[in-house]
Amino acid sequence: MPIFEFKCLECGNVFEKLFINSNEEVDLNCPDCRSADLERVVSRTNYSIGAGAAGNQAKITEKTCGGGSNRCMTLDLPGPSR
Repeated sequence: MPIFEFKCLECGNVFEKLFINSNEEVDLNCPDCRSADLERVVSRTNYSIGAGAAGNQAKITEKTCGGGSNRCMTLDLPGPSR
């Protein structure tokens, strides 16, 4: 049962909608202004990272990406490798 987030393009309200199954017929309207002018947004996530079983810590590596002054980061998490 996925939960999706939507943003109303009329009033800016962000709200969630639970879908029971993929064939479900739903009336998607903003709960605040009842507008049907919506866009789906990416849900926020929250992670807590601590030491692994062997005491290993997550490691953040910053590097230059795409040339120029563009920077990007890689997060290496402790755990088994492939």
